[in-house]
Amino acid sequence: MDILAQLFWTFLKVNLLSTSGPASVGLLYHEAVGKFVTEQQFVQAVGLSSVLPGSDALQLAMYVGYAAGGTLGGLVALLASILPPTVIILGVTTILHRLRRETWVSSFVEGLAPAISVLMVFTAWKIFQKGGDTGWFGWSLGTASFIAMWFKLPERVVVVIAGIIGVIFLSS
Repeated sequence: MDILAQLFWTFLKVNLLSTSGPASVGLLYHEAVGKFVTEQQFVQAVGLSSVLPGSDALQLAMYVGYAAGGTLGGLVALLASILPPTVIILGVTTILHRLRRETWVSSFVEGLAPAISVLMVFTAWKIFQKGGDTGWFGWSLGTASFIAMWFKLPERVVVVIAGIIGVIFLSS
C-alpha cells in the first residue's frame, strides 16, 4: 500500500480510538514505531512536541508523517488526525445539547477523568523506560522535574530546562 494511504489510515485509526490529545501518544507509539519511525525518533519527537506550543498529538502526527512521507506525508497525517475529532465533537455537541439537563452526563464526564489520568501515567512510564540509558541521572532528572511541576512551575519551562541539562550532562 502507498505510504500516504498507510499514514492516512494509521492516523485515522489512532484518532478514532483516542480522539487525539495525550491519550493518543501510547497508541501512536504502538502504531508508528518500527513502521514509520524508530523508537529513538519517536521519543525525541514526544520531547520536542512537549516544548512547542500547540497540540502534542498533532505535532507528533506531522513529525511522523513528515519522517515517513515528506511534506505531503505530514499534511496527510495532520488531516487524518483532525478529521475524526472534528466529526466526533460535532456529533457529541449535537447530542449533548439535547441531553444537557440529564445528571448522568456530568457523572459520565467525571468518570472519564481518573481513567484518562491513569492512561497518561502509563504512557509516561513507557516513554521514560524507553527514553535511553541515562541510569540514575535520568531518574534524578525525572524526579526533579516532578517536584518542579508539583510546585506549579510551568510544564514547558521544566521540559526546556530538563532538555538543556540533558545537552550539558548527557552529550557524548
